[in-house]
Amino acid sequence: MYGAERQQLLAQQARSNGRLDVTTASEEFGVAPETIRRDLAALERRGLIRRVYGGAVLLERLDFEPGVNQRDRTRADEKDRIARAALDLVPQRGTVLLDAGTTTGRLAALLPQGRDLTIVTNSLSAASQLAGRNHANLHVLGGRVRGTTLATVESWALEVLAGLTVDIGFFGTNGFSAARGCTTPDTAESAVKSAMIRACRRRVLLSDHSKYGDDQFARFAALEEMDVLVTDDGLDEQAVAELNEAEIEVVLA
Repeated sequence: MYGAERQQLLAQQARSNGRLDVTTASEEFGVAPETIRRDLAALERRGLIRRVYGGAVLLERLDFEPGVNQRDRTRADEKDRIARAALDLVPQRGTVLLDAGTTTGRLAALLPQGRDLTIVTNSLSAASQLAGRNHANLHVLGGRVRGTTLATVESWALEVLAGLTVDIGFFGTNGFSAARGCTTPDTAESAVKSAMIRACRRRVLLSDHSKYGDDQFARFAALEEMDVLVTDDGLDEQAVAELNEAEIEVVLA
């Protein structure tokens, strides 16, 4: 297959799926990953895609934010492993903050009985999982509900967070990198996440490896503001080295 033919097929896949994975494409076309990366560079020069860590995303979909159900099905196995690994960081007693996100939602579902926890969240999904449990002293932040993420945002949430001190917070993200920190497409959600960061003594980022390098519009934290990153073992050694330079502990699930 000529390079131009392969690039045309890659462009078609990007339009269909919204993103491309270097490893998957390399196996499908029977070429080296470096060849696929050169193909992606050519497609990026043509304005069709933007390269991110491990692949590329369709340029036309950069402003598109999937809903909760679609995101929950994406890399579900990795998210389950990350949530189980994060469970080791949950204290036996104390205050815990859960940010809105599908991986933090999985952590909410795993929280065991018998721990003396006060839990704060802006996630309607997490709150619905925890509301019926006797062990959880649950506080839900108010505000406008974003239908895309089922997160509460804006002034009601921000005003309450300004007065809180929480032992540990668990955060989701749409993208993260050593250069740009933790990012999300929506400025209102970014503002609440930033306020949550300030409210927590210890901060844990939960994210699968595919989000590394996929920088979004609004930054809510520098990577140095996170104490721990829990991710899956798809993160390569170079990325781990970049993250370690940012003085963040990396846990591979």
